[in-house]
Formats: sequence, C-alpha cells, structure tokens
Amino acid sequence: MENKLTGIIPPLVTPVDVEGNVCEKSVKSLIDFVSTFSSALMPTLSSGEGWALSKKQFSDMIKFTVKYSQNLPVFVGVEFKTTSEVIQYGKLAKKLGVDAIVITTPFNKNISQDDIYEHFLKVKKEVNLPIFVYNEKAISGNEILFSTLIKIYKLGDIIGIKEASGNPSFTMKLVKNTSIPVFQGWENLCLKSKGVDGYILPLCNLEPELCKKMLENPTQKHQDKIMEICKQYNLLNEKWYVYLKKELKRRKIIFTDRIIKEV
Repeated sequence: MENKLTGIIPPLVTPVDVEGNVCEKSVKSLIDFVSTFSSALMPTLSSGEGWALSKKQFSDMIKFTVKYSQNLPVFVGVEFKTTSEVIQYGKLAKKLGVDAIVITTPFNKNISQDDIYEHFLKVKKEVNLPIFVYNEKAISGNEILFSTLIKIYKLGDIIGIKEASGNPSFTMKLVKNTSIPVFQGWENLCLKSKGVDGYILPLCNLEPELCKKMLENPTQKHQDKIMEICKQYNLLNEKWYVYLKKELKRRKIIFTDRIIKEV
C-alpha cells in the first residue's frame, strides 16, 4: 500500500446460512468472482450488513475474507455507534490480520466537528492500523466537513475515503484539492465524479467488470448500463443489500440469500 490506492473495491455482502453462520463456501465463491477486477476487498461494511453482525459473524467473515483474499488487501468495515466500540472491534480485526479498518463517525446527529476529529484520533492511536474514512450521513446521522477531513488526513496513515456524501461537488473538491485517494460510493454518481481514484459500490459484488470499465472509461453509455442494472435489481433501494444477495444467489455466485437481521 505504498503506492496511491486506486481501482475497484467491492464492499462484500455477508452470506449466512439458515443457522446464521457465515457461509465459508459462499465467501470464497464471491471473492473468486470479484478478485480479477479488484484492488482490495472490503467486508463487513454497509453492504455486508456490518451494523447487524454478531461478534462471531463479524469475526468469521473477516477470517474467511483473509483466508481467500488471493493476496488482495483486506479493509474491514467497523460500523459501530461509539468510539469505544470501534476501538474494540478494530483491535479484533487487527488480530485477524486485516490491512486497514474502514470507519465512519460516531452515530450522533448532534456531534461537533471537534468530536469527529477526536474520534479518528483516538481510534488511530488505540488500534494502530491504517484507516479508510467512510464519509456518509445515512448511518451516523452527521457529516464530516472538508476542513475536518483534511485535519484527519494529516494524522497520517489515512489510506483513502469512501465518499458517500451523495454530493458530487464535494467529491470533486476532494479530488481536485487534496492528495487523498477518493472512492465514489454511489452508482448513480460515477459519471459526475469523473476523476476519482476508484469505486466502492454495492454493484461491484455483481458487476465488477462493468464497474472497472466505468472507472477506466467513464462514459454516458457505461453510466446508463450501470443505472439499468441497478434499476433491474433494485440496488438503489434503501434495502439494496437484500436484493443484491438475491441476485448473487440467483447467479450462483453465493449460495444463500438470508438476511442478517432476520437471523
């Protein structure tokens, strides 16, 4: 990871069987499918239902991803409400051999920008792993300002940003005014964020080749195809991970479409 990070990073779904155990066979099959087109793997993020995983599911998904990673870096989503929980699970992920953790802000709509900075500072000091910033508001209820992101980046060992603010102007401000590797997190904004370093899209699970083509040659034709597929499989729905699993199972890429929260 000495060179600037670029490319396609699938936010892997978490396949579980009828007993709620992570399906190792499905994890291997999914990684085999996406690996050719990927620069890294990102389990237990939102598409992996990271907010709903038990400690065992979290651990097993990481173990299996590391086991079958095919030498791709593994950046683990650590989506928890508080700084202390992020530190706890970040340390667990470190023990399991991951290359970085992917974290958002604490889940608090009233949090200050100073508190957001302190959150990243504490996690960095306690976990001592590279950090991939997840900039979003759907989960945490808050946003990171541009100036705060720059302060966080200056902490060092910030290897990238999943830019899921939904604001292409903000995304392009990051691209044009910083050296931070910026990854678009929304399928519908790929063309509007031309020039980003990569994509971290739910669609990367299902159509990694198309996502890579879009990144390398961002055209309206490719964007239209992406939108067609997203609409066909309902991937822009707020429960996109449900429909994503169903289609992955239909294509026999994974072998179960069970949802974590139903376990």
